[in-house]
Amino acid sequence: LQDFKLEFGHHQGRTSSVWHGGTATIVQSPGDEVWGIVWKMNASNLSSLDKQEGVEDGIYVPIEVNVHTQAGKVLTCRSYQMKDYVCGPPSPQYKKVICMGAEQNGLPTEYQKKLEAIEANNYAGPVPIMEEIEAAIKAKKINSS
Repeated sequence: LQDFKLEFGHHQGRTSSVWHGGTATIVQSPGDEVWGIVWKMNASNLSSLDKQEGVEDGIYVPIEVNVHTQAGKVLTCRSYQMKDYVCGPPSPQYKKVICMGAEQNGLPTEYQKKLEAIEANNYAGPVPIMEEIEAAIKAKKINSS
């Protein structure tokens, strides 16, 4: 995604009770870029995706962006931007999920290094959703070996 950058923040200054830190958003920033994965999905699933992304709670707003693929195509995609946020670092657990996703999906090494360099806050308490993610990964490894 060209001319955007990744930022982390707290919607209306409130820390995420799920992740205990700032959560991701994208903001226009000429000359920057955000790497990610494009998912093709049925339009009938949009309302559940919007709900998951906090649209009905007024936290994120859906936006259309033009994504340039490595194959040279330009795709019109739906993304989400956080509304009224105060910048703030992610928890180490949230950062880890983002870095794991980048690695798992083979994003460019340079971009992965940029993600690894993100300053996290020092939250060290429990993050139940992270425990669920790690359990699912472990279960997948056991089932695929």
